[in-house]
Amino acid sequence: MISLRFVFLFLLISFSTSAQKDYKLWLQYNAVNNSAMASEYKSNLKGIVVLGNSETIKVAKKELKTAFLGMLGNVPEIKSELKEENNLIVGAESSLNPEIKKTVSADFDKINNEGFIIKSVSIQNKKQIIITGKNDVAVLYGVFNFLRILQTNKSVKNLNIADSPKTNIRILNHWDNLDRTVERGYAGFSLWNWQKLPDFIDQRYIDYARANASVGINGTVLTNVNANALILTPQYLEKVEALANVFRPYGIKVYLTARFSAPIEIGNLKTADPKDPEVINWWKNKSAEIYKRIPDFGGFLVKANSEGQPGPQNYGRDHVDGANMLADAVAPFGGVIMWRAFVYSEHDANDRAKQAYAEFQPYDGKFKENVIVQVKNGAIDFQPREPFHPLFGAMPKTPLMMEFQITQEYLGFSTHLVFLPKLFQEVLQSDTFQKGKGSTVAKVVDGTLYQNKLTGIAGVANIGNDLNWTGHPFAQANWYGFGRLAWNPYLDSEIIADEWLRCTFSNDENFIKPIKNMMMESREAVVNYMTPLGLHHIMDTGHHYGPGPWVSNLSRPEWNPTYYHKADKNGIGFDRSKSGTNATSQYASEVEKLFDNLETCPEKDLLWFHHVSWDYKLKNGQTLWNGLALKYQEGVNQVAAMQDVWKKTEKYIDSERFNEVGMLLEIQNKEAKWWRDACLLYFQQFSGKELPAGVEKPTQTLDYFKSLKFPFAPGNG
Repeated sequence: MISLRFVFLFLLISFSTSAQKDYKLWLQYNAVNNSAMASEYKSNLKGIVVLGNSETIKVAKKELKTAFLGMLGNVPEIKSELKEENNLIVGAESSLNPEIKKTVSADFDKINNEGFIIKSVSIQNKKQIIITGKNDVAVLYGVFNFLRILQTNKSVKNLNIADSPKTNIRILNHWDNLDRTVERGYAGFSLWNWQKLPDFIDQRYIDYARANASVGINGTVLTNVNANALILTPQYLEKVEALANVFRPYGIKVYLTARFSAPIEIGNLKTADPKDPEVINWWKNKSAEIYKRIPDFGGFLVKANSEGQPGPQNYGRDHVDGANMLADAVAPFGGVIMWRAFVYSEHDANDRAKQAYAEFQPYDGKFKENVIVQVKNGAIDFQPREPFHPLFGAMPKTPLMMEFQITQEYLGFSTHLVFLPKLFQEVLQSDTFQKGKGSTVAKVVDGTLYQNKLTGIAGVANIGNDLNWTGHPFAQANWYGFGRLAWNPYLDSEIIADEWLRCTFSNDENFIKPIKNMMMESREAVVNYMTPLGLHHIMDTGHHYGPGPWVSNLSRPEWNPTYYHKADKNGIGFDRSKSGTNATSQYASEVEKLFDNLETCPEKDLLWFHHVSWDYKLKNGQTLWNGLALKYQEGVNQVAAMQDVWKKTEKYIDSERFNEVGMLLEIQNKEAKWWRDACLLYFQQFSGKELPAGVEKPTQTLDYFKSLKFPFAPGNG
């Protein structure tokens, strides 16, 4: 008879093993099952020569040991000098002896300070593989990229890689509050346990740093853009310092949000006017205090004069006054100011989409050189689909930083499978035409369009203290993909999906091919069942969970979904053409002409730029009403297809993640139908038309959908 103790231990071990898979993200380091590749790796990696002894090099060595043990079952001999052939040589340029350096000398001209070299070389007629860079953090990036080669079962026989990040600042914005709640967070509480810091260092902080370094993320903003000034007090700076010490070996700088009214709230001043000498001096002293604790502190992220946040306009000043005052405070220490361009005012409800451009474009060239303006990917607010923000390309003398949202505030939270790198790539590849054809958003962001020296990409983090970090196993791919695109904005999202699947789940092509296709189609599915044909911001109010196209009673017009879709008996959509708000004029003339003309406007953006008759003929011959309804149905069908694909993967992955994703897809299916039925019933009141053939009839009434309330939806402050 099997003892209960044995059963308990068996269950405990089983749970621990499966839990580890969820926790390990894309750093699974699964055993290499391809016998030919395993043999190649073992024969080419008989020893590891590690040069240097910094904390970063120690981290790199530890990562290599962990990875080799997991993937190959043993750790090659660690050496301090080169003897036999088939070694992996790991070390920064300064640690290489002249003979080794000579083999890669030309490659150093191809990389910047964060770039790495991975190369098969011959030293004294002996084959070796070298991983190097201009500093130890660059070497760490090279180590993680080399391990990805092994994880994805690629050959290591003839390596010749020289790769550098195309942006300077690759950063996660955590909207984490000091009470550990996370605004727009759907994966548990904040990682940062302020109560236990600085003395208790959770292993999760280290693994967070590992994960970020593995995809080249080099910065983290620890606190919410709706900032709390307490983070700047000594009580909290001591805790921030502890985190900075953990992250430093991984090349990650800590940044903080600066509440503009902090001089009043924690400095006992009577004003926060950026022109006031006492205020200027307060920020200089505060910056010096922070840099004394954290010499490599990155700087401040600022949300000012938006959604009720204090800012320079409270004192009759402008964004330039506020940003430059803070820039002067951190400049002596090499710090930067990331000043958000997300502004809109209830006093200018003509068209919220126009406000950021109108407010910031006239300031082009007036910001200090260590200020970078952080612009959301679209002009409204992280919608399932938005045209690229008109500010991109329109401020040639000002560095602009992309702000993506990795957390799925408007895309079904962490219960919906949505591969966001597809969305990110769509925006980055958009052509602004500001310097002619080929002036893509990516070229604005990486500085090559206007030769801007300060560059960056920010992502609003989707990370919490859930076991799997992101709430949904596939939401991990959005964190991973953000990092890969921040490093290289020209990467193809399909390559990113392929990498992530192989590192996270399996290299089996029978698994990879269908699941990769599912991921690539998932974002379009969400657009279809939520906001097809250019609809936007029709989510329910406040929490943004589920549909609420009927909401019209909020105090500010631009808070109401009815403001955005403007459905009436004549049609639907927001007229931003010359006959409407003329928002199209904020784009370069080629783009303006494309969007302004009803006939040339891409149908995916149609209702963003035009109020269109219900009987308008789409390119496929359907009326707008029928086409809209069929798009909603298509989205539902796509989720059902995703479920069918996932059900066939059971034999390729662990049962825990298989079941977890299966349950979440069932929620997504139900909620896709909810979106379809609620939106079509509401819009049907205005169109007065029957649902076309092929669209399932709702099983509930519009009143039922309107009655649904979610007072405790996650992430809502």
